[in-house]
Amino acid sequence: MKIDKIQALRGPNIWSVQRKKLIQMRLDLEEMEQFPTNKIEGFRERIEAMFPTMIEHRCSEGTRGGFFSRIERGTWMGHVIEHIALEIQTLAGMETGFGRTRETKTPGIYNVVFSYTEENVGLFAAESAVAIAEALIAGTDYDVEADIQKMREIRERVRLGPSTGSIVEEAVARDIPWIRLGTNSLVQLGYGVNQMRFQATITCKTSSIAVDIACNKEQTKRMLDLASIPVANGGICVDEEDLADVIKKIGYPIVIKPLDGNHGKGASINVKKWEDAVEGLAYAKKYSHRVIVEKFITGYDFRVLVIDNKLVAAAKREPAHVKGDGKQNIQQLIDETNLDPKRGYGHENVLTQIDVDRDTIDLLEKLNYTLETVPKKGEIVYLKSTANLSTGGTSVDVTDMMHPENIFLCERISRVIGLDICGVDIMAENLTQPLKENGGCILEVNAAPGFRMHLAPSEGLPRNVAAPVIDMLYPPGKPSRIPIIAVTGTNGKTTTTRLLAHIVKNNGFKVGFTTSDGIYVQNHMMEKGDTTGPISAEYILKDPTVEFAVLETARGGILRSGLGFSRCDIGIITNIQEDHLGLSDIHTLDDLARVKATVVRSIKKDGWAILNAEDEQCLKIANELSCNIAYFSMNEDTKIVKQFAKEGKIVAVYENGFITIKKGEWKIRVEKASHVPLTMGGKAKFMIANVLAATLASYLHGFKTDDISLSLQTFIPSTAQTPGRMNIFEFKKFKVLIDFAHNPAGYRGIEDYLHSVEATKKIGIIAGVGDRRDEDIKECGTIAGRMFDHIIIRQEKYLRGRTEQEIIDIIVSGINEANRNVTYEIIPLETEAIKHAIDHAEDGSHITALSDVVTNAINIVQEYLDKENEDSDA
Repeated sequence: MKIDKIQALRGPNIWSVQRKKLIQMRLDLEEMEQFPTNKIEGFRERIEAMFPTMIEHRCSEGTRGGFFSRIERGTWMGHVIEHIALEIQTLAGMETGFGRTRETKTPGIYNVVFSYTEENVGLFAAESAVAIAEALIAGTDYDVEADIQKMREIRERVRLGPSTGSIVEEAVARDIPWIRLGTNSLVQLGYGVNQMRFQATITCKTSSIAVDIACNKEQTKRMLDLASIPVANGGICVDEEDLADVIKKIGYPIVIKPLDGNHGKGASINVKKWEDAVEGLAYAKKYSHRVIVEKFITGYDFRVLVIDNKLVAAAKREPAHVKGDGKQNIQQLIDETNLDPKRGYGHENVLTQIDVDRDTIDLLEKLNYTLETVPKKGEIVYLKSTANLSTGGTSVDVTDMMHPENIFLCERISRVIGLDICGVDIMAENLTQPLKENGGCILEVNAAPGFRMHLAPSEGLPRNVAAPVIDMLYPPGKPSRIPIIAVTGTNGKTTTTRLLAHIVKNNGFKVGFTTSDGIYVQNHMMEKGDTTGPISAEYILKDPTVEFAVLETARGGILRSGLGFSRCDIGIITNIQEDHLGLSDIHTLDDLARVKATVVRSIKKDGWAILNAEDEQCLKIANELSCNIAYFSMNEDTKIVKQFAKEGKIVAVYENGFITIKKGEWKIRVEKASHVPLTMGGKAKFMIANVLAATLASYLHGFKTDDISLSLQTFIPSTAQTPGRMNIFEFKKFKVLIDFAHNPAGYRGIEDYLHSVEATKKIGIIAGVGDRRDEDIKECGTIAGRMFDHIIIRQEKYLRGRTEQEIIDIIVSGINEANRNVTYEIIPLETEAIKHAIDHAEDGSHITALSDVVTNAINIVQEYLDKENEDSDA
């Protein structure tokens, strides 16, 4: 078997708009296409022995053991690999259960699709599943456990931490979108101008001064002391002389810890003699030049969490430890403790496995113990000097046991330091009494406190501490999203997108939009190129100045990694015509429609799908949608338009020369088409269709028809506003039109327009694209033969596996089928072809350059026009 391609889908996609995180693997079964599982001796027994837990895979049978039944009857290896990929992720602690396997039009080649929780793990699972399947086929050994451990390690390296993850989960539960910014824990909630950012438990509202104070233990202690808050006595040391002075002042026992440390690193507790103190100082100085030395306070370690100056949780923490049974040694007790199903690798479970490290050995040495020591029955042996859950500690929720005075104290501390999310570390016998009565004190105040101990305590009630964070960032009434209009289709996407952006901008919004020529924010080009994929959409949604997004969305990006947004308010399909067929397993119009439908299937339930009433594929798509539907049509007598009118629904139609919104029997004539510059005086019918789509979307969003009308009149087609879309250059004796038309539907639109153009001679500059089907290239040639008197064929780019001559021959065969007395010549370079056409243009002629690189063509023609103007001024 051979993997042709593996890709990660990260947004709504052709397989599912709900399950956004999918791996799609294109798998060539090669000779295994001839060997379903029932023809492989012993396969069922081997896979069942390797994965007994697959008994839970119901598969299409819908019953327990259904997948094994399918194997018994016979199923193809792509299906098996799908299930293996899902199972090994589950065994690695990432349970996920959606999968699909479909054969492509090419026999033996399958798309294997399965869900993932962490992208890098999913990609690894795809390759691992194929390797496992090959071992099962051959009956050879395979170390599945090694792959599962590798997946755990990848997960821990790339996943969001438990605190960050909990905030994201709470946001998702409230329908707030999120974007991970980079590979660490920096996350954006919301879109555009309504975004909020956070990293771990530091938010965009967190005061940097407060973080600096909290990170400076000396400054924190001084401020708390001045605010009459109980703190432990101590001082700052940089050498042994300082250490001796502090010990002389406060006496033993002491705690030594780095001034700038975190997570308990470099700390030594309950130090009772000088030799240990010197050693503890050296240990702490590995992490910080300055070291804090404090009186060791007996009692329990508590962490109190305050968010937005309100106490939300409190936990009693205990360092990792084992309890002796008088029989097993310490290492055996650790191994037994780690068997607890609550413990896992990294953050995968409620508790973390206990690892033996330097801190563990040091603590044991102080007791004159080793890992081989057998503790007495009931003896508690502490293995870590701090109670962090990440080192195997445990936590008990005590939120409801806190004395009101201690609640007041902690909330006051958060204000004294100034933290919006504040962790207060307390050492006391309990929190049920005021600290001033039981002798407890504040040890530290933490910026970015961990949430894990509160989210999943080993004992007590779990607390949803992420909820108050979202409450703080998004109080009631504050939006998290911005309006999104997504535009897809075969032709007209860019023009419709640009017109919509113009209308939105004229209505007072700061608009960001993506097109096939670049990313724009308020008409400023931010990035140049074909930017119609998910990365470009995300670029706009990450921009903190954008209030409204209009996103051109092409098939390539959808197939590559899905949509770049979770859902949109309005989705437009301009049309679905034969283009790019035969690529990426898209062979028919139905296949293409399935891709384009991803956009409108991602519309929110009360949003609008705007569809072309004259497009058969659009009508089919409408049947599967659950959102509102509105149609646009060049003919108000179209069947579906008449039906909608009868039902009192909204449509946009071209009638009696007007761009009209129609609902039931009444009409709003928005503007006369001939007054809309984009339509070339009403001559460019395909442009009128684009205007109808944009007008309908604007109206349904809520813009006033007067404002829409003004925007339609002020949107002037030009190389600046609509590069490569019906750009007309008027020379003294002839005209030049540049357009991006590159498929039969686009050519037909130009043909329709040229019917209304009077010219002594119509000259066309055309080319074919190598990755189109022969019939599409040929049809373009035929249409060119119908609409031009003379054709210049140029072909220096986009050969894509074909020879230049091969494409030219197909074009010529199409021209010949037009059955007109058309002349043609071949000039390979586009620049030379355009120059040749202009240099030899006759009076009254009309040159049409159908260019796939519009910038080059525009620059050449503009240079000629500028020179003509300069000569006339001279």
